Parts: sequence; structure tokens; C-alpha cells
Amino acid sequence: MIGDGRPKLLVIEEIQLATPADPYLTLRALATYSGMSRRWLRERLLDARPLPCYRLPGGKILVRRSEFDTWVAAYRAVGTTARTQQIVDDLLARL
Repeated sequence: MIGDGRPKLLVIEEIQLATPADPYLTLRALATYSGMSRRWLRERLLDARPLPCYRLPGGKILVRRSEFDTWVAAYRAVGTTARTQQIVDDLLARL
């Protein structure tokens, strides 16, 4: 028959995610997600440019995954900076 074997159009009326697409993570979960230690992440809460977080009653700290991704992206570096190259050149010149 004509059309046999052709892909069928599938219409999805509703989708339910088993987990939120942008979850709130504990520091332990964030450490697993980011590959950074909980201690280092906790120290970043006190930086001049602090890691955004939510402090709940009882002391629990949560970080939204998207906010962490945005925060860490500010530290993205490509290649070596001119200043880094200058320091390396100065050190090598002294040898």
C-alpha cells in the first residue's frame, strides 16, 4: 500500500518531566554536577563576586543549576592572556 513504511506523525499534547529542567541543588549535588569540592563552593559564597544561592531556614543552602552555569561562565578563559604570557616571558628571561 502507498505510504507504508513512512514515518508517522506523532503529536504530543502534554509532557511531564520526571525531574525539573532547572533544579535547585544542594552544595553536595552541585559539587557532583560541577566537579568542584563542597568546601571550594562554600568559599565562593563569600567571594567579592559570590555564587548566587538560596539560604533556607535551618541553614540549608541551595543553588539553582542555571544560576551556577551563568556564574561560572563569567570565569571562562580562552587561551592565555597577554598578562600571563608577560609573566612567563619575564620568568624565562631571568633563567
